[in-house]
Amino acid sequence: MSSLTLAVRDCSTMLRRNLLHARRYPSLTLNLLLTPVMLLLLFVYIFGDVMSAGMGGADRSDYIAYVVPGILLMTIGSTVIGAAVSVATDMSEGIIARFRTMAIHRSSVLIGHVVGSVLQSVASVVLVGAVAVAIGFRSKDATALEWLAAFGLLALFALALTWIAVGMGMASPNAEAASNSAMPLILLPLISSAFTPLEAMPGWFRPIAEYQPFTPAIETLRGLLLGTEIGNNGWLALAWCLGLAVLGHRWSASKFGQDPK
Repeated sequence: MSSLTLAVRDCSTMLRRNLLHARRYPSLTLNLLLTPVMLLLLFVYIFGDVMSAGMGGADRSDYIAYVVPGILLMTIGSTVIGAAVSVATDMSEGIIARFRTMAIHRSSVLIGHVVGSVLQSVASVVLVGAVAVAIGFRSKDATALEWLAAFGLLALFALALTWIAVGMGMASPNAEAASNSAMPLILLPLISSAFTPLEAMPGWFRPIAEYQPFTPAIETLRGLLLGTEIGNNGWLALAWCLGLAVLGHRWSASKFGQDPK
């Protein structure tokens, strides 16, 4: 077989391994998925009327439309923490060191983790999106092309954050440390435009919310789904995704290539 065929075979084997782990131990994915679902229900049913009135909306449905895009991206940030924990577990249990000695394509181990995590992220987004639709979210103005672009943005954002999470897992001494180091992937959406517009934030706090990867991605997704103005957020979101993906890939590959201590 050609080297490309062997590489594809090894990557598919590692992907199957990671999907089997996720199926046999679903508690981690479910626990991470619970956070965005609970936040969605909390902000809609507890704060929805007040937040909608403060933003000039007529009722709670206006705030549902506003908050769902941010929750969908928060779902990705929450789900990819599982990739960091999974990689750190492999590192601490010695299986990565074993893989280094085997006649397999070296990048297949990381690719298996990344592709598996992206698939789990997409599935989690679909589940949270179903909950959002069940409580009243509607996207009436989005065209088929805009829906396709929104899905592409979610997949690309999941890929970028997964590579960062894999790097965190490779650099962590154990699964607990990996989970803690990946917490910013959940905290950053909380200080973005996910729950309140940038204009409503204090002047000293607004740059923190504005100059980070989640805000342009949220504004782009919101524009695609609701027909609001995107401006230059689309290019910023794309730049953040590509930059984080390259950074995470280089970081992960560098840590994977180091000899175990």
